[in-house]
Amino acid sequence: MSAGKAAARPQAKAAGYDEDFYTWTQEQGARLRAGKLDGLDLGNLAEEIESLGRSQFASLVSALRVVLLHMLKFDHQPALRSRSWVVSIATHREHVTDEWEESPGLKGRLDEALTKAYRRARLEAYGETGLPLHVFPETCPYSLDEIMNRPFAIDADA
Repeated sequence: MSAGKAAARPQAKAAGYDEDFYTWTQEQGARLRAGKLDGLDLGNLAEEIESLGRSQFASLVSALRVVLLHMLKFDHQPALRSRSWVVSIATHREHVTDEWEESPGLKGRLDEALTKAYRRARLEAYGETGLPLHVFPETCPYSLDEIMNRPFAIDADA
């Protein structure tokens, strides 16, 4: 194909944020890398960047929620303690640590994250254990050190 024919071909219309999000992200990324700032969708880009931060915060809350849920179950149902609870606590502690290492700024929102995580863990513990809700304290009974470091074991060799 000659250069003249290629130049005559109409350029593909840029993907719209609402019509094709995936293609929009790829096009916006390519424009940023190329330094073509005039074609950027600044409003939606700003919203997506902020959304990434909210997503990391939600991931931290989720990991803390699972740790707290299993701690509550471990403490209030000693006869039902299981290896899966212990492994879940350890695994989700690692998720919390990963989030902090990737985004140290999340530590500044730790109180908020713990409050949200505990509120949800308490309700889930109530739902999963069959115990009355009042059995579980309204506010988190664990310090951050306990949440992240308290040993849990069901085996003598663990």
